[in-house]
Amino acid sequence: MLAHVPDLNDFVGGFPILLNREGVLTFEFPHLLNLIEEVQFDTIYHEHYSYLSLMVVEKILAAHGMRVFDVEELPTHGGSLRVYACHEDAAHRDEAGLAAVRAKEQSAALDRLDTYVGFEPRVVAVRDALLDFLRTARAEGKTVAAYGAAAKGNTLLNYCGVGVDLIPFVVDRSAAKQGRYLPGSRIPIFGPEKISEEKPDYILILPWNLRDEIMADMADARSWGGRFVTAIPELRIFDAP
Repeated sequence: MLAHVPDLNDFVGGFPILLNREGVLTFEFPHLLNLIEEVQFDTIYHEHYSYLSLMVVEKILAAHGMRVFDVEELPTHGGSLRVYACHEDAAHRDEAGLAAVRAKEQSAALDRLDTYVGFEPRVVAVRDALLDFLRTARAEGKTVAAYGAAAKGNTLLNYCGVGVDLIPFVVDRSAAKQGRYLPGSRIPIFGPEKISEEKPDYILILPWNLRDEIMADMADARSWGGRFVTAIPELRIFDAP
């Protein structure tokens, strides 16, 4: 849970104390490279204290006498890394995955300030494209509902200033969320059956990392010509499967 820890050095400092001399430590975290390349700014919210790259994690571990010897790239959360680490003097050999991710991060210039300075204009472009789509749909008499009362969706909608005038409701399968409102935007949350009842022209998928699953679950939208929309990394419209 590295991304959720406010004091990384204090937390990581416990790893070498607990780990056997030839033991293996493994953990996962959303990959900063994907956040930058795919404009995943909606994954930036209060639960996360850090947004991590392999090069930074290697430095943190090295400061506590540990090293990474292998890395797996996973699709989870829009792209995550599973890191395998050990004591600095352990016998584990470096694997190909480590070199591959190091090369990707170096190529993406994650160690240069310019990479991060150039992120904001791309975020603004996402906001402007979504607002343009929603306002155009409203002007044309089209209706837009949202799917997924997810944390990343709240970040997106509040940053864009979207409210019930553009998206009248959102649906979510969690009964604990139904009958409540999205924070900030105050958009009401209903069960998924609300989509079939209202038959919106567009369904904005807020947890875009679950797009395929949600589209399959809401395939009935094809019967009334409903289409699906994602806003990140750019506005995309999909026909129902």
